[in-house]
Amino acid sequence: MDKTSSGWINGFIGVAIFAGSLPATRVAVADLDPTFLTCARASIAALLALAMLLALRQPRPARADMPSLALSALGGVVGFPLLTALALQYVTSAHSIVFVGLLPLSTAVFAVLRGGERPRPAFWLFSLAGAAFVAGYAAVGGAGGSLRGDLLMLAAIIVCGLGYAEGARLSRTLGGWQVISWSLVLALPVMLPAALLSMPASLADVGRPAWLGLAYVSLFSMLIGFVFWYRGLAQGGIAAVGQIQLLQPFMGLGLAALLLHEQVSWGMVLVTMAAVVCVAGAKKYAR
Repeated sequence: MDKTSSGWINGFIGVAIFAGSLPATRVAVADLDPTFLTCARASIAALLALAMLLALRQPRPARADMPSLALSALGGVVGFPLLTALALQYVTSAHSIVFVGLLPLSTAVFAVLRGGERPRPAFWLFSLAGAAFVAGYAAVGGAGGSLRGDLLMLAAIIVCGLGYAEGARLSRTLGGWQVISWSLVLALPVMLPAALLSMPASLADVGRPAWLGLAYVSLFSMLIGFVFWYRGLAQGGIAAVGQIQLLQPFMGLGLAALLLHEQVSWGMVLVTMAAVVCVAGAKKYAR
């Protein structure tokens, strides 16, 4: 199997794992404060990552890598989890998932700005088309939305695209799982005290679904998913493999309907199907 094909496979596995993030976050914020959820998930994942780094005796990153690690942490460890948790107080997970269709465009833009990639013009046509379907759906008032929630989701998409592109760029030399692990460890001195300070006064009031949601976003969304995702981006190209994220709404909508019994409108389904077509076109013209 060539490197590009491996990149698309690893990227798909990462996206499949990320698809459960927003439904799990929606469940968790029902009983947990968004700030605590964000800090707790990052702290749990960081402690696991630190244990792996020590057990496998990984060398520390070079000083020149620290700014990129900081941007990766800002986007993937802090920014996206916090902004989506805040947004999910105002919108349903099904509605928020549709916004993930904008993430490939955000990632591709930062891949050009920070990663030096230059996809062909036709790539941008398909990428912009996919983003337009999503933006158009949000503009006409998709079910379960609100202006505040939509703005928070848009901000989350922007910072996440930056974090993905920066982390993937660094993965080419440092390694995929090492990048997310060091990004988590870098954020730990801030996130762990913040988690302790924002902890609920009574843990007895937190239901089992919320704990399960926290467990999922800590272990899978914050760590395991990134291992596959950064490896895929580094192998197949940030802008190209990043388009697989257009499939994430399709997976996430299914989970929202199946696990949370949220309404999935025909508009959501049609937008997602259009995004799938855009993925195929973007993949063809990515190089």
